[in-house]
Amino acid sequence: MADYLIIGGHGKVALLATPLLTQAGHTVTSVIRNPDHAAEVEAAGGTPLVLDIEQATQDDLASALRGKDAVIWSAGAGGGNPDRTYAVDRDAAIRSMDAAEQAGVRRYVMVSYFGARPDHGVPESDGFYAYAQAKAAADTHLRGTSLEWTILGPSALTVEEPSGKIDIAPLPSDATMEVSRGNVARTIVAALEEPSTVAKTIEYIDGSTDIAEAMREA
Repeated sequence: MADYLIIGGHGKVALLATPLLTQAGHTVTSVIRNPDHAAEVEAAGGTPLVLDIEQATQDDLASALRGKDAVIWSAGAGGGNPDRTYAVDRDAAIRSMDAAEQAGVRRYVMVSYFGARPDHGVPESDGFYAYAQAKAAADTHLRGTSLEWTILGPSALTVEEPSGKIDIAPLPSDATMEVSRGNVARTIVAALEEPSTVAKTIEYIDGSTDIAEAMREA
């Protein structure tokens, strides 16, 4: 079984993905910034590792990654502060990719968002602009690495119960652009299990195709 490291281990998606991975027999180390979150990570089946990724150097991240089979980026600054958004969602993410190469960890799964790209079209006056810029830069950097990467692009997140089914882009113009966090967690697991997802960007919504099948066909 595999040994995974989740960056952003206390996030809502990460806390849903962790038990799915551990129930499948894998081990999960969950990087968290706040030690007060350790108990929730442990309850989900993960081993907490307190590390502030905003301040961590590439060497710090490489040390955390060494010996792991894959890294999952599920972190984010949470919006609101553009400087911190760039520091976490762009700069720290890029450092983690370079650290993965340094540590010899080949597999990297990035949780991005539906529509992340340099020509995202978000105006500078929009509060989402910094996040859109940061994610575009991070995703572009990841595609240029030697890593075995997968970029997951879920649409707007909901708290609905996971259906275990998604539809992958391209989508009809009348599609409901939402996906449950539980389904996003399941796409992380499926991406790690499906070699054909390597070097692919997969954008999706809640839909009608079993997640494992959809990821194979992506």
